[in-house]
Amino acid sequence: MAAQASIAVGSQVWVEDPDVAWIDGEVIKVNGDTITVKCSNGKTVTAKASNVHAKDPEESPCGVDDMTKLAYLHEPGVLQNLKSRYDMNEIYTYTGNILIAVNPFRRLPHLYDTQMMQQYKGADFGELSPHPFAVADVAYRVMMNEGISQSILVSGESGAGKTESTKMIMRYLAYMGGKAQSEGRTVEKQVLQSNPVLEAFGNAKTVRNNNSSRFGKFVEIQFDQRGRISGAAVRTYLLERSRVCQISDPERNYHCFYMLCAAPPEERERYKLGDPGTFHYLNQSNCIKLEGLDEAKEYLETRKAMDIIGISSEEQEAIFRVVAAILHLGNVEFAEGDDGDSSKPKDEKSMFHLRTAAELFMCDEKALEDSLCKRIIVTRDENIVKTLDPESAKGSRDALAKTVYSRLFDWLVNKINNSIGQDPNSKCLIGVLDIYGFESFKTNRCLLRPGCLSLAISRYEVLNLHSQQGFVYLIFEQFCINLTNEKLQQHFNQHVFKMEQEEYTKEEINWSYIEFIDNQDVLDLIEKKPGGIIALLDEACMLPRSTHETFAQKLYQTFKNHKRFAKPKLSRSDFTICHYAGDVTYQTELFLDKNKDYVVAEHQALLSASKCAFVSGLFPLLSEDSSKSSKFSSIGSRFKQQLQSLLETLSATEPHYIRCVKPNNLLKPAIFENQNVLQQLRCGGVMEAIRISCAGYPTRRTFYEFIDRFGILAPDVLSGSSDEVSAVRKLLEKVDLQGYQIGKTKVFLRAGQMAELDARRNEVLGRSASLIQRKVRSFLAQKSFIALRRSALQIQTVCRGELARRIYQNLRREAASLKIQTCYRMYTARKAYNELSTSAVTIQSALRGMSARKELHFRRQTRAAIIIQSRCRQFLARLHYSRTKKAAITTQCAWRGKVARKELRKLKMAARETGALQAAKNKLEKQVEELTWRLQLEKRMRADLEEAKSQENAKLQAALQEVQQQYKETKEMLVQEREAAKKAAEVAPVIKEVPVIDTELMNKLRDENDKLKTLVSSLEKKIDDTEKKYEETSKISEERLKQAMEAESKIVDLNMAMLRLQEKISTMESDEKVQRQALLSTPVKSMSEHLSIPIAPKNLENGYHEVEEQKEPQSAPPAIKEYGNGDPKLKKSCVDRQLENVDALIDCVGKNLGYCAGKPVAAFTTYKCLLHWKSFEAERTSVFDRLIQLIGSAIENEEDNDNLAYWLSNTSSLLFLLQRSLKAAGAHGTVSRKKPPQPTSLFGRMAQGLRSGSFANMHVEATDVVRQVEAKYPALLFKQQLTAYVEKIYGIVRDNIKKELSSYISSCIQAPRTMKASMLRVSGRLSGQPQSNHWQKIIESLDNLLRTLQDNHVPPVLAQKIFTQVFSYINVQLFNSLLLRRECCSFSNGEYVKAGLAELELWCAKATTEYAAASWDELKHIRQAVGFLVIFQKFRISYDEIVNDLCPILSVQQLYRICTQYWDDKYNTQSVSSDVLSNMRVLMTEDSNNAESNSFLLDDNSSIPFSVDDITSSIQEKDFSDVKPAEELLENPAFQFLQD
Repeated sequence: MAAQASIAVGSQVWVEDPDVAWIDGEVIKVNGDTITVKCSNGKTVTAKASNVHAKDPEESPCGVDDMTKLAYLHEPGVLQNLKSRYDMNEIYTYTGNILIAVNPFRRLPHLYDTQMMQQYKGADFGELSPHPFAVADVAYRVMMNEGISQSILVSGESGAGKTESTKMIMRYLAYMGGKAQSEGRTVEKQVLQSNPVLEAFGNAKTVRNNNSSRFGKFVEIQFDQRGRISGAAVRTYLLERSRVCQISDPERNYHCFYMLCAAPPEERERYKLGDPGTFHYLNQSNCIKLEGLDEAKEYLETRKAMDIIGISSEEQEAIFRVVAAILHLGNVEFAEGDDGDSSKPKDEKSMFHLRTAAELFMCDEKALEDSLCKRIIVTRDENIVKTLDPESAKGSRDALAKTVYSRLFDWLVNKINNSIGQDPNSKCLIGVLDIYGFESFKTNRCLLRPGCLSLAISRYEVLNLHSQQGFVYLIFEQFCINLTNEKLQQHFNQHVFKMEQEEYTKEEINWSYIEFIDNQDVLDLIEKKPGGIIALLDEACMLPRSTHETFAQKLYQTFKNHKRFAKPKLSRSDFTICHYAGDVTYQTELFLDKNKDYVVAEHQALLSASKCAFVSGLFPLLSEDSSKSSKFSSIGSRFKQQLQSLLETLSATEPHYIRCVKPNNLLKPAIFENQNVLQQLRCGGVMEAIRISCAGYPTRRTFYEFIDRFGILAPDVLSGSSDEVSAVRKLLEKVDLQGYQIGKTKVFLRAGQMAELDARRNEVLGRSASLIQRKVRSFLAQKSFIALRRSALQIQTVCRGELARRIYQNLRREAASLKIQTCYRMYTARKAYNELSTSAVTIQSALRGMSARKELHFRRQTRAAIIIQSRCRQFLARLHYSRTKKAAITTQCAWRGKVARKELRKLKMAARETGALQAAKNKLEKQVEELTWRLQLEKRMRADLEEAKSQENAKLQAALQEVQQQYKETKEMLVQEREAAKKAAEVAPVIKEVPVIDTELMNKLRDENDKLKTLVSSLEKKIDDTEKKYEETSKISEERLKQAMEAESKIVDLNMAMLRLQEKISTMESDEKVQRQALLSTPVKSMSEHLSIPIAPKNLENGYHEVEEQKEPQSAPPAIKEYGNGDPKLKKSCVDRQLENVDALIDCVGKNLGYCAGKPVAAFTTYKCLLHWKSFEAERTSVFDRLIQLIGSAIENEEDNDNLAYWLSNTSSLLFLLQRSLKAAGAHGTVSRKKPPQPTSLFGRMAQGLRSGSFANMHVEATDVVRQVEAKYPALLFKQQLTAYVEKIYGIVRDNIKKELSSYISSCIQAPRTMKASMLRVSGRLSGQPQSNHWQKIIESLDNLLRTLQDNHVPPVLAQKIFTQVFSYINVQLFNSLLLRRECCSFSNGEYVKAGLAELELWCAKATTEYAAASWDELKHIRQAVGFLVIFQKFRISYDEIVNDLCPILSVQQLYRICTQYWDDKYNTQSVSSDVLSNMRVLMTEDSNNAESNSFLLDDNSSIPFSVDDITSSIQEKDFSDVKPAEELLENPAFQFLQD
C-alpha cells in the first residue's frame, strides 16, 4: 500500500511481528528492496519493502471513530486504531457504514439506557460516536423516508457479543416503533421473551462459550405506515441435531435437559428423572453443572417466558414430557438377540427406560421396541421384516431422538411466530440476522494445511469435529455453514462495492476502470446445477451402492482442474476448498449419511399413532404418494433453498453490518490480543472491505483537511486563492501527482499517494527545521557574544566603582569625626539645661495637678447626686402610675368578663329557638348600648386617673427644681471663692512657699457638703416612696389593661355572633318577602299545604349548595314554612337566573380581560363570584366543571406562548386565592379574617363602632380579598384540577422553549470551520459571520419568553423555574454533545462555546435575579468542561488539580472521555499526561459495577419543580387589594356585589 519510494530513512513504518502481528518503528537503513527498521520495543528488524506499511506520525493517540478517515488504510492502521479506542473504553468504531464492536467483557449499562436512545434518535449517521443505536436509527429512518425494507447483519465468533448487540438493536427499534398491542401482550415483549425459550432449547455450552446458540436466527420486525411495530417473525436455520445424541468433553447438551432435571421434585417424579449424570445423552461430558448458573431458576424463568409467549400449560407439560422421553430413550442399551443379527434391550434397566419413554410418548411399548430393533422393507409382493444388530439399533435410537427434538424445536419456532403474529398489510420491515461469523481452530495433527482456516457459523465453534486416530476433520455441517459464509461474503462484498460506487457517483469522479473481485467461482463450485458439489452429493445419495470413497473420486474427476478445489496428498477421500478466508479441508466419510433427511417409516407410524395429541401433531400422517416421493430429501439442497430465500430477503432490503470482535480468548476485560483480533477482522470481511476500498481510492480527504495538511507543499499557490477546489487542483499539479481524483467535496487519492505526499511534506518540514535550527544557532551565538561583552563591561564598572567608594568612605570618616565632636559638646550643654528645667516643671506640675484633682472630685460628686435624684423621682412616679393603671384595668376586665359571660349564656339559650331571634336581636342591641356606655365610662375614669398622675408629677418636678436652684447657688459661691484664691496666689512671689491646705476654706466646704448630703438623703427617701407608689400603680394598670383586652376580645366574639344572627334574620326576611309575593300571586292553598314541611330545591346551580330536608320548629313564622310550598315557576325562574349568571361569568372570563394592578382580572373576578355564590361550601355544583372545561379549551393551541402565559398567570393566581381561602370541613384552622359588609342596621353600626374602637392601633391586612371558608369535596377537587392545569401549562411553555432552542443548540456546540487566513482569506471572512448567529438566536428566544412572561404578570417563582430548567436543558444538550462528538472536544471549539456562554451570562445579569435566579449555575457542567478545553499545557496539570480545582463537578468517566477525545486544532498542544489517564482508568475500573457511576451522560429533568406552597409564598394578599373586577360584569345587575 505504501509505495517504496515514499519510505526513506527516518520514516515511521509498521512491520510484521510474530507476537503482536504488527509493530511500529523507524527506518534506519534502506538498501534497495530491503529495509532495516528499529522497532519501538528496541529490536532491529530487516524486512522487504512490500511487507512494510507507512505509519501516520500525526495520528491521534485516541484513534478515529471512522477508519475511512485514517491517513493509511491498511491492516496495521486498522488494528492500531481499534486497540487505541479499546484502551480508552471506546468499543465501537465505524469503517464507512460498517460498525465494528469489540466486546468489553464487562457491563456498560450507561451506553444503552433510554437517555442514550434519545441522543441517537434522529441524529445523522456519523454525527455522534459509533453505536449500534446509530445503525438501527439510520435503518429505521431510511425505511420510513424511502419506504425500503432494511436488514442488519450481526456477525462474529462465539463470545464476541453478537447476542447483546442484537438485543440492543431490538430495544432501539421497539423504542422507535412503539409497542403495538397483540392479545394483551406487546410484540416487542413477545420477541424478547422468545429468546429465553429458544436459548433453552437451542443453546448449549461449548468450548468457547457457556451459552452458544446452535442455530441461526433471523428476526423480521414489521412496521405499519406510521412506523409502529405491527408484527414480527423469527426464522431459524440449521439446528445442530447431532448434539442431542453426541457431545464431547467439556461441552454440554442443550440447556433444557439440565433445566428439566433441576425442576421441582413433583415434576421430576412425574417424569421419573433424577441426577443428570445418570443419563447417557448428558454424561458423555464431565461438565454437568455450570458455575454460577441456577438451573432450577432458569427452568421457572423458561416456563414464565412460555406463558408470556402464549404456550398453554398443557402444551408446556407435553413439551417437557417429550424432552424427558428423549433422555430416557438415550439410556436404552441393546444387546444381541436370539438370532445372529437381531438385537434387544440389554437389561432390566434398559427395559425400564424403554417403558418410561413409551409412557411419556403415550405409545405402545412393544411398538417402540420394534421400531428401534427392526425395519420393514416394502416390496411389490410383500413386506419383509429385517432385524437390526445392536449398533444399528443404537443408530436407530439416536435417529429417533434427533428427529423428535428437531420436530419439537420447529414446533416451538412456529408457535412463537403464530403467537407474535404478522401484519399482512405491512409494507416495510427491518430484519436482524444473528447467525454468521468465522473462527479459526488450532489443531495438533490436522488435515488442514498450516495456516488454513476452518469456517463456521459463530455459534458453531468446534461443532461436530470427529476425532479418529488423532485426526480432526471438518464434516458436512461445516460445509453447509461455509457455503452460507461464502454467500454472505459475496453479498457483503457487493454491498461494499456498491457503497464505493455510490460514493464515487456522489462525488462525480470516474470509477469505471476499478476492478471488482468476488467469490462467485467458489459458489459455482459448491452449488452450481448440474455439476456442483451439492448436486454430485445428491446424486451419490440416490444411488444405492454409493460410498463416500466413490463420492470423493467423483469430485476428483470433476474438479481436478478447478483452481478453488484441491486433493490432499495424504488422503483418499478428503478434499480442500480455497475459501475467501483460507483453505479448508473436508472429510467425506459422513457426508452421504448426513445429507439424507428422511424419517424412518416405523418411527413415523409409531409417533403418529401416539395418544398424546402434541406428539402425534409433531408427526402428522402422510399419504402413500407423498410418503413415497419424500423417501429421500437432501439436507444440502434444502439448506441451499433456505439460504437462497434468506439471500433474496436480504437482497430486497438495504443491508447494514455490525462485525463483533472478541479481543481475547480469556474473556476478560482490558486485554487486547492483536493476533486474535486481526484474524477475526480477516475472517469477518473487514479486511476484504478495506481491500475493495484500496482497489479504488482508499484515501479521501475534504478540501479543508487536505489543504490544512499539505498546504505547506505549495504556499505560493494558496496565498491568493479563495476557491478550495482550484486551490487543491493547483497544489496537486504543483507536486506533480498522478492518478488522483477531485470530487465535489473531497480529494480521492490512490493507494500509496498519501505516503508520497507525506514524504514530500516531511522533506519540506525537514528543510524548514534545518532553517529554523540555523537561525536558532545564529541567534544563540550572537546572544552568547552579547552576554560576554556585557559581562566585561560590568566587571570594569564594578572595579571602578569600588575605588571610588573607598575614596568616598575616607572622606565620610573625616567629616563624621568632626560631626561627632560637635554633637557631643552640644549634648553635654543641653543635658545640664534640661535637668534644671525639668526640676522646675515637676514642682509646678505637682501643685497644679493636686488642685485639678480636687476640682474633678467635687464635680463628680455633684453630678452623681443630680443623677441619683432624677432617677429616683422618675422611678417612683412611673411605679405609682403603672400600679394605679394596672389595678384599674384589672377591675374593669374582671367585671366586664363576668357580665359578658352572663350575657353569652343568655344569648346561647336565646339562639336555640328560631322564633325568638328577633327578640334576641333587640335585647342584644340594648346590651351592646349598655356595654358601649360602660366602656365610655371606663375611658373617662382612665382619663381622670391620668390627670391625677400628671398633677402629682408636676409637684415632684417643682420640688426637683427647688433642689436644683439651691445647687446652682452653692456652685456659684464655690466659683467665687476659687477666683479669690487664684488672685491671692498671683500676688504672692513665686519662690515663697504656699500652704497646700487652707484650713478655714476646707472647714467651710465640709459644712456645705454635709448639708448637701442631708438634702440628698431626704430626696432619696422621697424617690423611694415615689417608686413604690409607681410600681403599685403600674401593676394595677397592667391588670386592668389585661382585663380590658380580654373584655374587648369577648365583645368582638359577641359581635361576630350577633352578625351571624343578623345574616340569618336578613335571609329569613328576604325569604319571607319572596314568599309573600308568591302568596299574593297564587291562589290560597289548603291548610294542609300551609302546614307541610318545606323542602328546599336540591339542585341549585350558580354555586348554591344542595339543602336536605330541614325540620322547622312549630314556632317558626308561617311565611318561612310556606316558602318550600311556593310556586314551581318561581323556583324555576330562580334557577334560570342562576344559570344565566354562571353563563355570563364563563363568557366574560373566556375573554382576555387583561390585568389590573399587576394581577389578572379574570382570576380575581372568578374568585369573588365563587365566594359570593358560596360555591366552595356546596355539596354539588357544576360551575367548577364549566371553569375547568373553559381552561382546557383555552390552552388547546399549545404553540401560542402568549396565550399560555396569560392562562398560566390566571390559573396560578386563582390557585393562590383558593389555597389561602379553602379549609377542609372540620379542620382546625385559624380564625377567619372575614370583614363583614357595610352594616345598615343599628346593631351593625354599633358592632362596627366597637370593632373600629378596639382595633384602631392594630395592624390591618387586606382582609377585603380573602376569607377562609370550609370547603366541600367539589371545591377541593377543583383545587386539585386547577393545580394540575398550572403544572400542565407550565410544562407546555417549558417544552415549547426547549423545542425552539433544540435546533440552535445543535449548531452551537461546534464552531464553524474556517480556512486559515493566510490561505483562503475570503472564505475565512465569510464563514466567520455566522459564528455567533446561533447564540444570538438563543438569546432572542430567551428575551421573547421573558418579555411574554413579564407582560402577562406570571409569578416570578414560575418564571425562575422555567428559566432554570431551560438552562439545565442547554447544559445537558451541550455537555452530552461534547462527550459524544469527538470533533467538538477541540481547543477552538472550546473558545467558541465559551464565548457563547459569556453571552448567556450577560443575559442572566440583564434579566436580574427576580427571573433568572440561579439559572447561570445550571450551566456548571458545560462551563467546567469548556474551561478545561481552553487551558494551555494540560500535560502539566495533575489529577488532583483537575478534580479539586478545575472540574470538581465532573465525574471520572466524564473527565476521562473529555481527556481522551481532546485535540488541539489551533496550537497543536497535548492532552493530559498518561499518568492522569491511568489514574482515571483505575478509578473507572473500581466503579465498573456501579451503573450510575459508569454513566457519563447527563439526564434532562422534566419534572415539575414547584409546589402550591411555593406559589402561595411568592404572592401576597395585599397585592389583590387594588384589583378591580371585570367592567363587563359590573354593568350586570346580578353582579352588583362585585362593587362592594
